[in-house]
Amino acid sequence: MSTHGEQPREAVLRSGYCADFLGTGVEVPFLDAAIRDDAVLLEDCEVIPYTHFSLSLSASRRLARWVGWNIDGAGLLLLSRTGIGFAKDPRLPADTQVGIELYEGNSLDRGHLARRPDLLWGELPEAQQANRDSFYYGNIAPQVDDFNQSRRDGLWGRLENALYEDVDVQDLRASVFAGPVFGPADRVYRDVALPAEYWKLLVFREQGVLKARAFLLTQDLDRLRAVPALDEFRVYQVTVAELEARTLLHFPQVVHEAGVLPAVRAMSERKPLAAMSDIFW
Repeated sequence: MSTHGEQPREAVLRSGYCADFLGTGVEVPFLDAAIRDDAVLLEDCEVIPYTHFSLSLSASRRLARWVGWNIDGAGLLLLSRTGIGFAKDPRLPADTQVGIELYEGNSLDRGHLARRPDLLWGELPEAQQANRDSFYYGNIAPQVDDFNQSRRDGLWGRLENALYEDVDVQDLRASVFAGPVFGPADRVYRDVALPAEYWKLLVFREQGVLKARAFLLTQDLDRLRAVPALDEFRVYQVTVAELEARTLLHFPQVVHEAGVLPAVRAMSERKPLAAMSDIFW
C-alpha cells in the first residue's frame, strides 16, 4: 500500500461501478416494480456513477437504496481525508439528497456505505477523485450511536477485511453492494426516516469459482417481536433471496447461483454471527 498526500482537484471520468470487474458480468441490482418510480434520475438513468462506485437514490427517502463498488485490493493507496468535506452532488437536485441539515447539533454519524479505503485504487488522480467522491451525501447514511458502535468495532465493519483474511480471493478483487433497509416503522427525525437495518453483499472469486455472500445488520431478524430502542445490533448471514425480500431489490441470476448456501435455518431459528469463523464463505 502506497502513501500519497492529497493533490489539487483533477478532472477524472466517473465511470462508476464496473460490472465486468471479476471477469463475469455482475450487474447492479434493479428496483422492484413497486419502487421503480421512486428513483432519482440522472440524465434519465436511475444508476448514478461516481469513481469506482455507483448508486441508486430514493426520491422519497433521499438516501441511497444501494451502493455498488469495486475493490482492487492489490492496488489500494493510502490517501488522507484532510480537507475533504461532505457535500451534496451538484449534478442532482439538492432536495433529493439528505445533507448537513440532518446531522447538525446531534450525535448522528455520517456513515459511508461504500467504505472510503475500499475505493482508493488505480492511478493517483483516479484514486484522489474516488476519495473526494466518497464524501458525496448519496454515499452517506445516518447511523445512531449504538448502530455505529457495532459498525466500527463489530463484525459489520470488518466484513471486507475478513474476506481477504479468510479467503484466497482471486487477484484480491471483489465487488460489493450495500445499503439501508427502508422500513415503514423507521423513526422520523427532522423529516428523515432513519433506517434501522443495513445490508451488504460481497461478490468474489475463489479458485476460479464466483461466490456471493450476503449479510444483514439488524436488531430483529424475523420482525416478529417489538424491539427495545437500545437493543443490540447483530450481524446475520442471509441468502440472496432473503436479501431481495428485505430490500425490494433484484440481483442478477449469476449472483443467485454464486450465493447458494448449505441448508439454512428458518429466520426465527437463525443465530447471529458471533465471530468471523462463523461465516460460511
